[in-house]
Amino acid sequence: TFYRMSTIIPPSTIMKKRSHLIYLCISMIALASCTGKLTSLVPDTPSKAPDYFCTWNTQGYAVSYTGSDMMRSAMTEENIFGKGQHQDWVSFFPKIRKDLYFVMDDSWDIPRNENSANRNPYLGLCELDEGRFPSFRGTAAERLGQLTKRIKQEGWKGLGGWICAQKAGGYEHQSEEEYWTERLKAAANAGFSYWKVDWGHLDRNEDWRRMLTRMGKKYAPNLWIEHAMHGHFIRFSDAFRTYDVENIIAQPLTIRRVAELLPYKTEGNNKGIINCEDEPYIAVGLGCAIGIMRHPMDGNLPDGRQDEVFPPVGHNYKKCMDEVVRAVRWHRIAEPFGVDGNFETDTVMLTDHWVLNENETWNKGRRIGTTLRESAPARVSRNMSLPIVDDHTNERPYILSSTYPSGAIAISAIGRAIGRQYICKEVAVTANAKDWHAPIGLFGYFKEVCLLYPKNINKSGKHSPKVLAQDLAGDTPVDITSEVSIESNKLTIPGEVIRRVGLMASSANDLSAPGLVIRIM
Repeated sequence: TFYRMSTIIPPSTIMKKRSHLIYLCISMIALASCTGKLTSLVPDTPSKAPDYFCTWNTQGYAVSYTGSDMMRSAMTEENIFGKGQHQDWVSFFPKIRKDLYFVMDDSWDIPRNENSANRNPYLGLCELDEGRFPSFRGTAAERLGQLTKRIKQEGWKGLGGWICAQKAGGYEHQSEEEYWTERLKAAANAGFSYWKVDWGHLDRNEDWRRMLTRMGKKYAPNLWIEHAMHGHFIRFSDAFRTYDVENIIAQPLTIRRVAELLPYKTEGNNKGIINCEDEPYIAVGLGCAIGIMRHPMDGNLPDGRQDEVFPPVGHNYKKCMDEVVRAVRWHRIAEPFGVDGNFETDTVMLTDHWVLNENETWNKGRRIGTTLRESAPARVSRNMSLPIVDDHTNERPYILSSTYPSGAIAISAIGRAIGRQYICKEVAVTANAKDWHAPIGLFGYFKEVCLLYPKNINKSGKHSPKVLAQDLAGDTPVDITSEVSIESNKLTIPGEVIRRVGLMASSANDLSAPGLVIRIM
């Protein structure tokens, strides 16, 4: 065990679905390796996952989090496209932009000078405001379509927006169905991609949210409608958000919320995909979608105070941008999936605790010196049995694992917030796998990872396996055959190999944990 002293303290058979894109690359990789040039294990084709970047915390940073009214005022064309200080939001995440929807948060659809949430008659209007976006003209659908086209020209997969769960004022004569049918049709005509349906007068009204989903599938079938608030809403959701967390203690709370959603079954043709927001390694470990809230504007707020939403302590989110890249690129290999599969949760709970200092949370009700506590199952798995972990101490990481519908397997080791440190203790993990040829994604720090397969691999003569690995943030695989152990039905990957290869493409000064894909040829 070793420790890196910083705000993070880490120690040191082809698939049945042969039509799936990720398996078509096997022959190409094998051919390329014969000539000495290895092809990237990460497809260049953008993911179809409903992953997005949301602007809310960027709005907050730009105005030093001086209240929700000011944060709403920051939602403007100038800030999204301008080249001034704290602007040019559309330039974020260049390496994965084509995989992400650009989701405008509150308040792209209300007048520029109407930023209060109290009795605001414009909340829920869902029409691109001409004052905030003066370059886009015409009808509501035309304006939104023009902005969608511009966002895509900047390299994003599509455009989305925050939706208040209520009708705007002045539409009392229209029924809920008439009102939202108009807006869904406009979204479809504009090519709008995502509705992040949040709070409002009807935010906890199940009948209303069901209506929205039903009409969305009829009038805007390509629009993702994301719900939240009550866990059982996931039954009729294509996407369901686990909702806001305080980043200083976010990991156990997010894991617990995901685990609580897994028992639900979807109705009809609803997808039931969980969005666990800005926890990318939790997302890949548990087959969830990602809603990125962090952004590359680092350091103190413009007014000089410490960034209270992303404080530079614990799991220092804005010094961990590579983990977002790695997780989103994993979704090119294995896409998030709904809640209808098998799952297991550990009966053992781990508890994180953080002693709060000044400017370390957006929750104004917290006092300095308060100890925040959150608990979650020590292990959670989907479509596979719980892995065996060699460590039973209170500081061991959360271990999350999933077998994706494509056959790919992912295992994440999630660090712990303890006292005033974020600890990533290395443990040995043994898990069951199904297919020697399926991609393996490993995320976090491990002592070693052992995978047990139902059959022995053929190691004789020309069938001798080759093992390739690649940092998911990079484009170049390396041959690790001599560094791993393959015995009968067991593959063992040492922690040092995971650490070295999984950080090969790290950005300067980035503190993200390793994230790599492994393929057995």
